[in-house]
Amino acid sequence: MKLLGILASVLPTVLGTVLPRADLAGSSSVLLDLESPHVEFKSKILNDTALRFVRNSGVCETTPGVNQLSGYIDIGTNMSMWFWFFEARHNPETAPFTLWLNGGPGCSSMIGLFQEHGPCQVNPDGQTTVLNPFSWNNLSNIIYIDQPIGTGFSFGTVDVNSTFAAAPAIWTAFQLLFESKEFAKYESREFIFATESYGGHYGPEFVTFFDEQNARILNRTLQGELLDVSALMINNGWYDPLIQNEAYLDFATFAPGYGQLQSDDVLAAMNKTFFEAGGCRDQELACYAAGETAESNEICRQADDFCVENLFIPAVGDRDSDDLRQNASSPNPFPPEFYVNFLRNATVMQKIGAQARYSECSNAVGNQFGRTGDDARTLLPQLAALANSRLKILIWAGDADIK
Repeated sequence: MKLLGILASVLPTVLGTVLPRADLAGSSSVLLDLESPHVEFKSKILNDTALRFVRNSGVCETTPGVNQLSGYIDIGTNMSMWFWFFEARHNPETAPFTLWLNGGPGCSSMIGLFQEHGPCQVNPDGQTTVLNPFSWNNLSNIIYIDQPIGTGFSFGTVDVNSTFAAAPAIWTAFQLLFESKEFAKYESREFIFATESYGGHYGPEFVTFFDEQNARILNRTLQGELLDVSALMINNGWYDPLIQNEAYLDFATFAPGYGQLQSDDVLAAMNKTFFEAGGCRDQELACYAAGETAESNEICRQADDFCVENLFIPAVGDRDSDDLRQNASSPNPFPPEFYVNFLRNATVMQKIGAQARYSECSNAVGNQFGRTGDDARTLLPQLAALANSRLKILIWAGDADIK
């Protein structure tokens, strides 16, 4: 199996090129005094990298004969990325291989695992689980990864502050995964990249980066494993702030099936702050025009802050931004949060090999992205290019999701 000759230098080099949009020294997740996962694979190619995991913990996926792995992909010094892998319940030897990433930025993929489409759900007692008969691993092998560093169970001292800067870490993680005997067999499978929310940024940028690396490998300027994504799936994605900030106004004015969400006065104020000179539209256009320059960070940050304050927040009002059918202050929101305490249970953490205190969404990671105005940047050019390639793309959104 051929792997990189020069991969050891790829991650720091790529991260270094995004300065000043990447600050490479920063805070870590809360690391607890728990034993490291005991099965370890050390790369023969990459310095300071390893795959540390627990095999078949008995947590969550309890279907007889279905294997699982959970633990850390150490992609460099002080860069430990949490993963949880589940084998397909049916025909795992031929089933596709799916990567799932939640959004945020800084929100854990354990949200997708426990609240959406993983093998189990946590019971109200916060201590036991029940199998999910509709889990995506019925038909696909699937890996959930907490990224960037500082998200969920992931920990380290490298802060990534843009979508562009986050892509190399995931690429490096898969180089290490496919070098290991545990995951090498999935390299030739159909590779599905599935994501949601801020995944409207992650998906187009990450797959574009994978394709760029593949081109370098094929022309022999880089040695490595091809990451040939065959399908991109994005749910409720955040792709283009200019279009979607205006859509907040349209949706609050008339949400199909739900009617007018906000008062006439609120809608008038939203309309004014979007279209007026120097308003949200003009600030977003200025952000787009600024490109990737150092000055763009502040221009885009200000645009994002203004549009969130004057379009998104009033569009939501007192509703749940993920489901307008319930209030944000609902005492029993759906889906329930029982899984959070489950993942903070020391016994569960020990069984699955987790070493950091679980955080559903990291403010630290979100703030890092916020400082570069990453949220205000468009990913439509990358998505359009992928749509015109051989890649299969599925995009869907909930009719009650304001985001």
